Amino acid sequence: MAPSTPPLKSTLPPLLLGTATFNTQYVPDPHSLPYRSIVARALSLGVRGFDTSPYYGPSEILLGDALHTLFTSETNPLPREDVFIVTKAGRIAGDEFDYSPSWVRYSIYRSLQRLHTDYLDLVYMHDVEFVSPAEVLGAVKELRRLRDEEGLIRYVGISGFPVKVLAELAEMVLRETGEPLDAVLSYGHFTVQNRLLSVEEYVSDKEKEESSVLKRFKKAGVEVILNASMLGMGLLTQKGIPPNPESKESPLVKWHPSPPELRIACKKLGELAAAKGERLESVAIRWALEEWARVGAEAEVGVDAEPGSPLKVGATVCGVSSIPELEETVTEWNDVLEGLKKVAAAGGKADGRVYGTERQEKILKLVEDEMWPALGEWIDFAWASPGDGYVNTRRPEDKGRVPDDGVIAAHEERIKHKQ
Repeated sequence: MAPSTPPLKSTLPPLLLGTATFNTQYVPDPHSLPYRSIVARALSLGVRGFDTSPYYGPSEILLGDALHTLFTSETNPLPREDVFIVTKAGRIAGDEFDYSPSWVRYSIYRSLQRLHTDYLDLVYMHDVEFVSPAEVLGAVKELRRLRDEEGLIRYVGISGFPVKVLAELAEMVLRETGEPLDAVLSYGHFTVQNRLLSVEEYVSDKEKEESSVLKRFKKAGVEVILNASMLGMGLLTQKGIPPNPESKESPLVKWHPSPPELRIACKKLGELAAAKGERLESVAIRWALEEWARVGAEAEVGVDAEPGSPLKVGATVCGVSSIPELEETVTEWNDVLEGLKKVAAAGGKADGRVYGTERQEKILKLVEDEMWPALGEWIDFAWASPGDGYVNTRRPEDKGRVPDDGVIAAHEERIKHKQ
């Protein structure tokens, strides 16, 4: 964090719209999504944070187009400071990464142009487990240089899948630079199926309590931990992911790293939800929203529930591909906030069993009494990342080599016009 920048926990919205779904990994044609309407509706519902990445296909371009339309509205232009824009750098393709300073710099310039903004509120190095710690350190330093010398970034963080690796890297950054990371984005590790971001909350095990990754993040000075992929990247839905790798039913079949047995186990959770008159995605979203709101706050890695509010909550990134999905998530989130406010007003503490709404009690009972036992050996299972046989397809001689596509020239021209 730059010296003149306010604490991230006071500026980061508690709920962000993730746009990884504006991508062919989730939908056949992202350009056909009502992305402008989704972004506009999010803002009208009070969601003012947006998370994207150049790795997510056309996501940055689509989000940028939607925001630009709002920024330049003739009747009611959206002030840039009213939105919080988050993107990432370093991941180019599935098995291709470039964390060199030259590529990081190029990636940031390109993101600024795609997102139609002069600065980025928060930038993560994307999926840090796929490169060496030295590469992560060098990339974080370059992001901080872009923050301090060029004023293009406000906060710097890392994202990734294995939470222990994230904790190790957060500790390394503090040790080597004397400055902690502002934020860490963890995905898929605080869900109905996988609770490893804070498993000590749910399992009575002294060894797990002592190795708590949340305590390690806090000790490493990380200000905010965000939770993403509440549905396990599509695993925890009523439809699920077909276990047959040859299935044509879902685009997730080809790339989702979950083993067939886990897909089958999660499909059974959908049956349990249906028996209670619920959809699995509704249960999974509600459980993750409220539990992370509580756990993140108690671990002191949360954010202001509302601007200037004394109530702290764990921050969440939610991905949607339709307005009804967005509205459902925001409705659940608003109910979560109302419940937590009631508990706080009564002088209580949401400590795992004291909640402000009957719905949360229903969800907790369903998840803890039925879904977790049904998962059996698949509870808290996390697939390896990177997987066996992974090799970075970016050749060493190509690292730092950026395309001559006009991005850097356009950035330099932009700087000239500002002077």
